Amino acid sequence: METIRILVVGDTVGKPGREACKKILPKLRDTRDLDLVVVNGENVAAGSSITHDTAEELFASGADVITTGDHIFRKKEGIALVQENLLVLRPLNYPKGTPGNGSAVVTTKTGVKVAIINLMGRVFIQNLDCPFQAVEAAIKSLKSQTNIILIDLHAEATSEKVAMGWFLDGQVSAICGTHTHVQTSDETILPKGTAYITDLGMTGPFRSVIGRDIDQVLHRFKTQMPGPMEVATEDVRLSGAIIEIDVKSGKARSIERVHEKLNGSNRS
Repeated sequence: METIRILVVGDTVGKPGREACKKILPKLRDTRDLDLVVVNGENVAAGSSITHDTAEELFASGADVITTGDHIFRKKEGIALVQENLLVLRPLNYPKGTPGNGSAVVTTKTGVKVAIINLMGRVFIQNLDCPFQAVEAAIKSLKSQTNIILIDLHAEATSEKVAMGWFLDGQVSAICGTHTHVQTSDETILPKGTAYITDLGMTGPFRSVIGRDIDQVLHRFKTQMPGPMEVATEDVRLSGAIIEIDVKSGKARSIERVHEKLNGSNRS
């Protein structure tokens, strides 16, 4: 039975996150026999949005596709980037006419086609078009090209992510949540063969408040006053999951969390 192995990397934050990808992704590609790497890069440029240079760093590190989320257009450069590079995705359910694409189909070195959909939730995050209706239409179109469909669901509410898992069970190969920067331990194969995890976690500095300088965040919480929110620098880790998928059926065979420190040691 032929399978492929895909690594999906959670929200990559600033320079520390890019450094983690640079040092850890090549090793994982070699040691874990990966066929494809998908990296969420919406926080990769100084902690908010993405630029041409930071996207190129991720691709050079081993990313095949970059997904994003609610910060994709925080920097104006993000608009040009998603128009020029079809492998940098913005959420599918942005309104019609928004620059860029919400999905892509890529071919692995072994000739297997894989569809990636970037989707965004609406609860507590941003009022976009309905993600349930948008993804249903996209799946129908992509099924004519491949049975292997992977979704990065960028969303705040765990309920919305879990609901999407049940909604799409058996229709897609995997649904990986992003956005909260906290890796969940609920990875599973749903009854009809879809791999699911509520959040992949953060790739960046863990001695922080979800990637930002601790003292600066505490100041804002205590005073409710604006101030800098710089990217932290210490205890850098890469978080994500490796999913093994049957090529013929498109169903997931396994999902395994990844959480690796930049110095090379795994967290127990």
